[in-house]
Amino acid sequence: MSSTHIKTTGSTMADNVGFLAGRIPAEIEVMSKDLKDLDKELFRKILKVVVNAVEGKDCSGAMVEIAQSSPLSDEKFSRIVSGMYALLKEALRLPSSSLKQEGFKEDLRELRISEEFIADFASVVFGNRRSALDAVFTQQGPRLPSLEEFRWRVDVAISTSSLARALQPSVLMQFKLSDGNICRFEVPVSKFHELRYNVALILKEMNDLEKRSILKIQD
Repeated sequence: MSSTHIKTTGSTMADNVGFLAGRIPAEIEVMSKDLKDLDKELFRKILKVVVNAVEGKDCSGAMVEIAQSSPLSDEKFSRIVSGMYALLKEALRLPSSSLKQEGFKEDLRELRISEEFIADFASVVFGNRRSALDAVFTQQGPRLPSLEEFRWRVDVAISTSSLARALQPSVLMQFKLSDGNICRFEVPVSKFHELRYNVALILKEMNDLEKRSILKIQD
């Protein structure tokens, strides 16, 4: 019988992950078109209030003030605010170690956002306020428990009620999660090989995805 014990410190992600993960939320796509004729000063005013909203601050008064003083229609103003908020939330859901600044900018270029606006978005996502935004996002957003401990061993049944299974090995696994839950299960060797194959396939697909631009906008 063989066994092993692996201790982990948390989940890890591959480098240079596209922040929209191959999909473009409708709010962001619509916003990218509305930004084309937006004044830079007005853009920065709206972005500042949206960042405060992401931090959990009450920004209703500031939003109303900007909306009333801007030349934008109510519908367009709402679309821009919604798109900015969605874009920042999508970017902040990834650890800063996984989301690279140049990759982030390239994704926004694929959305045909101007370089000036891209620089302002990047200053929020990668600037001095990132740690504060991460703290708020961690508290507000739903999170799945992470893997803390993983144990496995191989057992061989010498005799069972089913003769067909005699001397057949099986793999026993145990997961300990960060929320304290412990999961145990047993799989035959054939299923274990299937698991290995599927994990390898997913890793390959992730690697292939990272090698190409994943955000495509069609005119």
